[in-house]
Amino acid sequence: MTLEDFSDVTDDTGGSEAQSDSVSSADGGTTTGDPDGDGDDREGDNRNSFERIAADVEGDDTGMGALSVSQGLRVAEDDEETTLRAFITTGNREAVRIGKYLLVPYPDDETLFCRITGLEYAQEFHADDATEIHARRMMRQSTFEERDYKFMADLDPVAVLYEEYDDDGEIELNRRMTDRVPKPGAILKQATDSEQIKTGLNIPEAGVFLGHLSVGGEKVETAAQPPTIDYRLTDNYESGDPLVFRHTLVAGGTGSGKTHASKNILRQYLSEERAYPMDDGRTVQPAVVQFDPQDEYAQMHDDNPELDDGFARKLERENVAYGGVDDTIALVPTEDGTSYPGEGHRAEQIQFTVPFSMTKARPWLVAGSSLNDNQYSGLQTLLNRFFRQYGESGTYSQFKSFLDDPALKEELDESGRVHEATFDAIKRRVFGMPSGIFDQSAKPITELDHQLVRPGGLTVVPTYHLSSSRAKELCVLAVSAYLIDNKLSNAPDSDRIKETPVVLGMDEAHNFLADADTVQARKVVQKFTEAAKQGRKERLGLFLITQDPQDIADPVFKQLNTKLVLNLGDEDAINSVNIPANLQSKVPYMEKGQFVVYSPDNSEPVELIGLPTCLTRHD
Repeated sequence: MTLEDFSDVTDDTGGSEAQSDSVSSADGGTTTGDPDGDGDDREGDNRNSFERIAADVEGDDTGMGALSVSQGLRVAEDDEETTLRAFITTGNREAVRIGKYLLVPYPDDETLFCRITGLEYAQEFHADDATEIHARRMMRQSTFEERDYKFMADLDPVAVLYEEYDDDGEIELNRRMTDRVPKPGAILKQATDSEQIKTGLNIPEAGVFLGHLSVGGEKVETAAQPPTIDYRLTDNYESGDPLVFRHTLVAGGTGSGKTHASKNILRQYLSEERAYPMDDGRTVQPAVVQFDPQDEYAQMHDDNPELDDGFARKLERENVAYGGVDDTIALVPTEDGTSYPGEGHRAEQIQFTVPFSMTKARPWLVAGSSLNDNQYSGLQTLLNRFFRQYGESGTYSQFKSFLDDPALKEELDESGRVHEATFDAIKRRVFGMPSGIFDQSAKPITELDHQLVRPGGLTVVPTYHLSSSRAKELCVLAVSAYLIDNKLSNAPDSDRIKETPVVLGMDEAHNFLADADTVQARKVVQKFTEAAKQGRKERLGLFLITQDPQDIADPVFKQLNTKLVLNLGDEDAINSVNIPANLQSKVPYMEKGQFVVYSPDNSEPVELIGLPTCLTRHD
C-alpha cells in the first residue's frame, strides 16, 4: 500500500436514506422512520428541531489586533528584557510589515507608540505538520486557512505619547521614554496620524528637508494631505544648535544616488528663507562651498527640465526649495598644461591659483609624500628661512632653487639643525610635487575670498581636470585650509569668511581625510577635527560625501552627528557607519534613493525615501 491509496472519503449513500437510519437521542434510540414509534409526528418534529441563535457580533472590529500575555507582557529598561507581543487578526495580516508603527492605548489618555520588530506564525492547535502526509496534502490544495494559526507580532516600545498645555494654553502632543506597561488585551491600531508619528519618532516639524519617512521601501502614508510624512533636520537655535553645524556624512556606493541626494540637501541650505544669527546680531544666509571631483555640482546653477509644474506644486506645499541657484560660481584651480572645459553647466567660471606663500603657515602643502617628524621639522626650518630671505612673494620655483644650494645644505648640517640625509629626503619630496599648481597665471585664492564665500551663494571647486591625484589633493586641502583657518582665527585674513556661515562640502572625502601615519596626514586630520569641534561656535558645517566611510579618520568621523547611509555593499563600510543593527541589515538592500538617517540629536533612527526628481539639474 502506498500514500496514493489514501484519498478523501465521500458518502455514496443518499442523504434521505442516511437520515432515515439516524437515531434520535431524544426518544431513547427509536429510529425516526419507525412507523411503530409511540410518539406522534408533531411531537417528534418538535423534539428534532432547534431554535436558531444569532451568531453575528454587534459592532465593528477596530484596530489590527490585541496585546497578548501568553508569553508575558513586560516593559523594562533593558530592551532585551522587554516582552510585548500582539495577536493580529485574520483580516489585518496581509497589511502588517516589520518596521511599521503601531499605537497601543493606555486606560487614560496616554498612548504607547511602538514599532513591529518581528512576525511569527504559531500553531493554534498542537499538531505535527512536519510530515509527508501533511506536506502532500498542502501541495494538492490551493487554500490556506489563516484562522488555523496564530499570527503574532513582536513590538518595540519607542515612546509614550501624552498631551499637555503649552505656554500659550494650547494642547500639544509630547513624548517621553516608555515607563509603563499597557494593559492585557489592549487594542493595536496602525499609526496613521502625522503628528503622532512625528512626535513618536521625535521628528522636528520644521527644518532642512531630507526626504519622506518609509518602511521597507514604501512611504508611510497618512489620512492628511499630503499623505506622506516629511523628515527634517533641526535648523534653529530654539531647539538646540542647527545640525548643519554639527556636521553631516552622506555614505553610499556607486549608483546609490548619493550625488542626487546631496544636491537636494545642499539646495535647501541655499533657500532664500534660510539664515542664521551671528554673534554681532546680524542674520546671514549660509554660503556653500563644494569640492567637486566629477564636475557635477556646478549643474546646480541650472533648473532641472524634468521637474514639471505638478511636482513643483507638491514641493511648494511641503515648503521644499527647488530650482537652479543663480548665484553659482565655478572657482577653477589652474594647472600648467591642463584646461577646464566647463561644458556641463552655465555657471560663471573664475580661475585661481594656489600661491606658494600659503605653505609658510601650512608646510604640509608642499610635503609631496610621507615625511616623518624629523623631516617635517626640517621642512619648517627651511620654509621659515626661505620666506625670511624672499619675503611673502617667494615662489615654488624659487624654493626649489633655494634647496639646490649645496652651501645651505652644508651649513645646516654642520650647525646640527638639519642633517644632510634629512635635507636630501625633504628635497626629494618637494621636487616631487606637481610643478604646475603653485603660482600660475591666475588670481591667488587668498585674494578671492569674496568670490569664494557669498551669503546665499554656491561656490563649486572642480578638480576632475587636474592631471594627478596629488594635484587634486593639493588644491582641495589648500582651499579648505584657507577657509578653516579664517573661520577659527581670532585675527582672520578675511572678515568675509569669518562673518559668514559656511557649509563646506567635500565629495570623495575619504581621499583627503584618510587616517594615515604620515605627519602631513595627521596635520590635515588635526585641522579638520578642530574645525568640526568649533563648528557650532563659528557657524562652520562639514558636509562629507563618500563611498568609503571606513577610510575617514576616526577623530573627524566622531564629530559627524548626522549620517545618511544609502546602499553600501562592502561589509566594512556598513559596519563603520555605526548605525543601529535593525537598520544596518537593510543597507545592502536599499534601492536607489533609499537611505537610513541616524541623527541621535534630531530623531529616532529611521528609513527615508528621497525625492525621485532632482531639485536642480542633474545629468
